[in-house]
Amino acid sequence: MSDPDAHLLIVDDDERIRSLLQKFLIRHGFLVSAARDAAHARRLMAGLDFDLIVLDVMMPGEDGISLTRAIRETRHTPIMLLTARGETEDRIAGLEAGADDYLPKPFEPKELLLRINAILRRMPESPVSEALQPKLLTLGPIRYDIERGEMWHGDDLVRLTATESQLMRIFSAKPGEALSRTRLVEELGRDKGQAQERAVDVQITRLRRKIENDPKQPRYLQTVRGAGYMLAPD
Repeated sequence: MSDPDAHLLIVDDDERIRSLLQKFLIRHGFLVSAARDAAHARRLMAGLDFDLIVLDVMMPGEDGISLTRAIRETRHTPIMLLTARGETEDRIAGLEAGADDYLPKPFEPKELLLRINAILRRMPESPVSEALQPKLLTLGPIRYDIERGEMWHGDDLVRLTATESQLMRIFSAKPGEALSRTRLVEELGRDKGQAQERAVDVQITRLRRKIENDPKQPRYLQTVRGAGYMLAPD
């Protein structure tokens, strides 16, 4: 089932693909806006908030990876990249820029729908009551509020992507326990395979940049040789 309240933004310079995706997703209950290029998308985002952005990588002018990087400077809206089949470099670059997932072209619209719903399900829910006493994990100067799914550095809220938020929820449920890449892929709701495990490595690297003083020598999000990754709070 699709989230009937979710507002999606489709960004693709191919008018045919843009129109087909917009009609398909509207039929499945989404509110959908469409942009023909990065500049058009920026104008729409200046006045609207979106729940998820479907973004083509190869566009004239500013490409999708550059736009992803710019969006991540101010927003944590989930981003699904559409990439040319076989362009592994684009996929890795997109994940490093802040994308949550990618889908190679050509693709079945049904698969895009399933991936969109999976990402939206991973988004943290708003707290039911402000009176709830939060549970906190301390990672040096970083505080992670388990109840709210929020990360703070002092008084500053640390922006997390949907995938980073889900990873923090997974790790915070098992502090001090090593979790394999295969298990993380399963917990994230991704298809099994080495490509997805490599994508998890990229997400871990990005998350470390937000947690660690020295991401190359992690203290809190550790690599456990032969076992996977482990969150080791203070």
